[in-house]
Amino acid sequence: MKITFSILLAVFLLAQLIRPTNEDYKYDKSLALITTPKVEAILKKACYDCHSDNIVYPWYSQIAPLSWVIDSHVVTGRKAVNFSRWENIPKDIKKKRLDRAIKTVNVNMMPLPSYTWFHSDAILTNDEKKILNNYFKKLLETL
Repeated sequence: MKITFSILLAVFLLAQLIRPTNEDYKYDKSLALITTPKVEAILKKACYDCHSDNIVYPWYSQIAPLSWVIDSHVVTGRKAVNFSRWENIPKDIKKKRLDRAIKTVNVNMMPLPSYTWFHSDAILTNDEKKILNNYFKKLLETL
């Protein structure tokens, strides 16, 4: 039992040496998605920690293996859509991203359940989903 515990502890400690990127990009407000204050508040609470350059990393984001999972979600989320770099996204891609955002919000795929386990305040209410859907649909009409 002592040997097993010692091995597990050693593996855990060695895992801490494998650091995630936790890339903090310089935030350029001129490139960000322009929203209403209400929409921005919803996006900040439910989306920005994976889909922006304004990420608030929690304390446990420095502990492996959680750090690897969080980093993976951020990298994947930014690739899907980065609201902080909205103006750099080509118009045809914006349309696809907005359409996907509407669908994923409506079927409770976003925010990810693994995110809402630790951030229950990020769970979208029906009213918040309607607000986001209406906003995203209006954006689609302008593209």
